[in-house]
Amino acid sequence: MNHLSAKEFYEKMTLDNHILLDVRTPAEYQQGHLKNAILADINTPADFMSVIETLDKDKHYLIYCRSGARSTSACMYMEKLGFKNVYNLRGGILEWTFEIEK
Repeated sequence: MNHLSAKEFYEKMTLDNHILLDVRTPAEYQQGHLKNAILADINTPADFMSVIETLDKDKHYLIYCRSGARSTSACMYMEKLGFKNVYNLRGGILEWTFEIEK
């Protein structure tokens, strides 16, 4: 797993071969999310797995949550399932808001 700063995460988002995963709750997602992010609520394992099982393990995944803890867990779990290219937004959407949207 790669932990990326908000700037590094943003740079990866400009590439064509990435998929954004928001692992927060539906309520958090509704309050605002990064454009084109897929919701995969890690707090509800059945919902999380239903999304993860549909994904191509060879693609690149940019994963974020509020502060970086849930997305770290999601990255570790996805790696155990055989995903090769998972990137965690260090500091989560809080860091993104501070660094990118300021």
